[in-house]
Amino acid sequence: MTTRPLPEQLTQARFDRDEGYRLLDHLQDTATQHAALPGLDDLAPGFADWIVTALFGGTYLREGLSLRDRQLVTLAALAALGGVDPQLAGHVRTSLRIGMTRDEVVEVFAHLAPYIGVPKALAGLRVAAAALGEPGR
Repeated sequence: MTTRPLPEQLTQARFDRDEGYRLLDHLQDTATQHAALPGLDDLAPGFADWIVTALFGGTYLREGLSLRDRQLVTLAALAALGGVDPQLAGHVRTSLRIGMTRDEVVEVFAHLAPYIGVPKALAGLRVAAAALGEPGR
């Protein structure tokens, strides 16, 4: 067992607040950002900034996955969770912003059905249809 202090044993995490906000602006439209962050800050001051800094200025900056891959994983995770329709809708729109097609977004939910269950896949499709501005809610 090592006698070095724990912070010296672990690789330092990268958190870049400014880059987090730049990436957030690239990934999410203004409506999506303003649907959650300012109101959240009124309720829990500093928490919205922590989310942007830790998530977009930290997790999203890690090597190993492209933005597209991260978006696919995020869509799947949010659909599997269920009950997070505003976040899922925002990430559906983000998928389009990074170059995914509507057909690819829809196929994500069809592909998920055997893994997360038909009801959650259908719920994801309803959210996607609304976010994509298509009928079939």
